Amino acid sequence: MMGNRISLFGLGQLSKSSFVTAKVLQNMYCEQRPAGEKSGLVAYGTPGELLFADFGATPCRGALEFEPGSVAYVVHRGTLWEINNAGVKVSRGTLLSASGRVSMAHNGVQVMIVDGASGYIYNTQTTVFAQITDTDFPANPTTVTYLSRRFIISLLNSSRFYCSDIDNGLSWDALNFANAETNPDPIIAVFASNGQLILMGAISCEYWGNSGALDFPFSLIPGTATEWGIAARFSIAKYDNTLAYLVRNRTGQVILAKLNGYLPQPISTVDFDAIMNSYGDVSNASAYSYMLGGHPMYVITFPSAGKSWLYDGSTGMFTMLKGFQDTRHNGEFSFTLLGRTIVADYVTGRLYVLTATALTDNGASIEREIVSETLANQDLGFIELDCLRVDVEVGVGITTGQGSNPQIGLSISRDNGKTWGAQMWKTVGAIGEYLTQVEWRRLGTARQATFKLSLTDPVPLVLVSAVLNPDN
Repeated sequence: MMGNRISLFGLGQLSKSSFVTAKVLQNMYCEQRPAGEKSGLVAYGTPGELLFADFGATPCRGALEFEPGSVAYVVHRGTLWEINNAGVKVSRGTLLSASGRVSMAHNGVQVMIVDGASGYIYNTQTTVFAQITDTDFPANPTTVTYLSRRFIISLLNSSRFYCSDIDNGLSWDALNFANAETNPDPIIAVFASNGQLILMGAISCEYWGNSGALDFPFSLIPGTATEWGIAARFSIAKYDNTLAYLVRNRTGQVILAKLNGYLPQPISTVDFDAIMNSYGDVSNASAYSYMLGGHPMYVITFPSAGKSWLYDGSTGMFTMLKGFQDTRHNGEFSFTLLGRTIVADYVTGRLYVLTATALTDNGASIEREIVSETLANQDLGFIELDCLRVDVEVGVGITTGQGSNPQIGLSISRDNGKTWGAQMWKTVGAIGEYLTQVEWRRLGTARQATFKLSLTDPVPLVLVSAVLNPDN
């Protein structure tokens, strides 16, 4: 009789109740394979991190790439830093504030920063940094974007937005403002995308375009308003060829969505929605995105809950991300620099390069884990667990130290993922041991069985499939 192939990597994830499914991917992602290969879905380890720069003991507040100069600008505490591709940093100015996230934009010459209280301009040509002191510049700017040669800002607890004079973020006119027109909710963030200005309110969004008027150049695009707002100011990220963010409507529930034209299209599942809405306050959620070998990835962290999740647009799957001995991933936000994704640590001032070939997070072990479907007979009778054989890439050990004899652990739950048995370890082969077979025998019986595989050694992890009770 043929063995039972276990669906380790199906398209679901942890449900509201592990009694339904306890399936979890942790620090791993899946890739669909063509028909006829060994498995239709294969799991790989998520990228690790390499240290890029270190600003000290406190976290960075924001950053952006400055494409004309092949550098980036980073705000750490009260200082604006310019940093090049080698990680060399130069101080460029001093802010009045020293904590809290900032929003940044640039027009090719000027870099603008808003910190919730004030605005600042750094001129990359003259190297002059200055606070915006124009008496017409409004107080409490929260976000900034750039469109049609003007900087545009949102204000705290206001449905009004302002724009600067042309090509000059230091000059503002008191009459260059407008209010969101379709709903009175406050604008949480302004964002420019595809030549349009998006006013992202608490429970609504509307789109504005350049009208060509000489005084105030923006006007509402008729028929584009939606009654879906943004639930967390810093959850928005460029994603694939659109935007993704945490969405809320008048019902109060939040979902993850990407823009499809003018409408938010849900990307989260009902199971993930239930998990996310159990977190309570999500207004401080923070997100970033990147591409990984054709996989559009969106990462969102919920600081209040201490949880991080990765959404893979190529499979629609969610992966739990976490740092070593932490409940969440260490990345808070990201920026790109010459094609590399740089992530900022949420505790320290370290910046890391997100790297597919890195096998640790700056030297810290990555705890990779996958939990299978729960196996059960239709009549819930006992299942014989004679042998579990795992098809995993073997012979991947490194030359010395941890990982020279890499181990993969198996633990079994017999109560639908409520509790787990002790881990049982097997080698996946020292370097070059390509014929290593990974299997566990005489595992007993169970009315239902859920399998958890774990690996923390700094070696590549490629899981293809598993078979219960193979013929030989």
